[in-house]
Amino acid sequence: MGMPGGQELLIILAIVVLLFGAKKIPELAKGLGKGIKNFKAEMKNDDEEEEIKTASAETPKKVESEKETTSKEAPKTTEQA
Repeated sequence: MGMPGGQELLIILAIVVLLFGAKKIPELAKGLGKGIKNFKAEMKNDDEEEEIKTASAETPKKVESEKETTSKEAPKTTEQA
């Protein structure tokens, strides 16, 4: 089952015209175009948010590693004095 041929595309187009009417098709295409545009914009925003999260996630790791080195020291008690 491959791509539809010329006759098959014409039949599909005729069915779409019968279902929606000739006046509705431009509105449907316009809505589809806006949907695709919004989807691309959201994907771009999602990528930017991911970069921000990655950048902010790297900074605390450095701080945590510093905290780990200081916490690995032996605890000081009053008995050691």
